[in-house]
Amino acid sequence: MKINREKIMGELEVAQLGNNILRCQAQPVNNILHKKLQQIIDNLIVTVIATNGVGIAAPQVSINDRLFIIASRPNLRYPKAPKMDPKAIINPRLISHSEDRVKGWEGCLSVPGIRGLVPRYRVINVEYTNREGKLERQELTDFVARIFQHEYDHLEGLVFLDRVESTTDLMTEDEYQKQIIQLRN
Repeated sequence: MKINREKIMGELEVAQLGNNILRCQAQPVNNILHKKLQQIIDNLIVTVIATNGVGIAAPQVSINDRLFIIASRPNLRYPKAPKMDPKAIINPRLISHSEDRVKGWEGCLSVPGIRGLVPRYRVINVEYTNREGKLERQELTDFVARIFQHEYDHLEGLVFLDRVESTTDLMTEDEYQKQIIQLRN
């Protein structure tokens, strides 16, 4: 599979469910400080913001690297999301997790129009390299832990639909939005 790494700064095209890249295991990143990788990170940040996402993985834009962005902030798709600056997560590892899992609604830029009630670990301990090339360790909880696990799955060739326990835990984005509006009123 040919990967175009020469894109200029801007929004990237998001691969949709059925594209083989979404089912491949991503490859480790070696040259973290390389100008091309830094440009990919910038383009991923632009893309996740432009598409109202809270995270995006490199495979979602047809780049088979172990890289994703967490960019939690309240928006139309996730009105109660906590606000944080976009963060590049490179070569991540899930070190440990809590025993308890919590179901929460997830959507995906690569699976438009569908939401699923997905069980995820509430607390995770992770290790990754940041965009400056420094190793970081963090404990993540709740929504941010959910984003990490969702994006990490993309690096393993999984989508959230693979984690849904039952088809009764699926709904359309339109119905999800109607129900959120009803809860707010």
